[in-house]
Amino acid sequence: MSEEKNNVMKEIIIEKITLNIGAGESGPKLDKAVKLLENLTGVKAVKTTTKKRIPTWKVRPGLTIGTKVTLRGGKARKFLKNLFVAKRNEISKNSFDNEGNFAFGIPEYLDIEGSKYDAEIGIIGLEVAITLKRNGFRVKRRSRRKGKIPRRHRINKEEAIEFIKKEYGVKIQWQ
Repeated sequence: MSEEKNNVMKEIIIEKITLNIGAGESGPKLDKAVKLLENLTGVKAVKTTTKKRIPTWKVRPGLTIGTKVTLRGGKARKFLKNLFVAKRNEISKNSFDNEGNFAFGIPEYLDIEGSKYDAEIGIIGLEVAITLKRNGFRVKRRSRRKGKIPRRHRINKEEAIEFIKKEYGVKIQWQ
């Protein structure tokens, strides 16, 4: 057992943080969302387009209806601390999936530490998705000799919860 605790390959790492705002339509609402993400992160935002047709929502393939930003490395870890402060260091257990990743929403960007109100943007909320990984996960994405990650090496829900509790001091709500 003690050998497993010192195993470098079993350490959990934050791979990326994706901030997403679904504006629902292109135009001024989407432009405000792009400006907000760029102001919060200092990274250029990417607009997202629809792939499906949903007539009741007046959505057709190729429409630009959202924007996102991906943060990696040290910048992601530092920004994640501010995001947890915005959620008052509490996350629901239901936010975690079976692969160890988790997501939560922030109703108003003003809750994020270091952000200031901009009258041009107004008040907008955003979604945050955090992807976790371990060393060796590259095997499933590389171009040559792709491989599967064995079940014993994958991150499960309980391991992800323990990682977030230990690293960031976040309380998990058991609803």
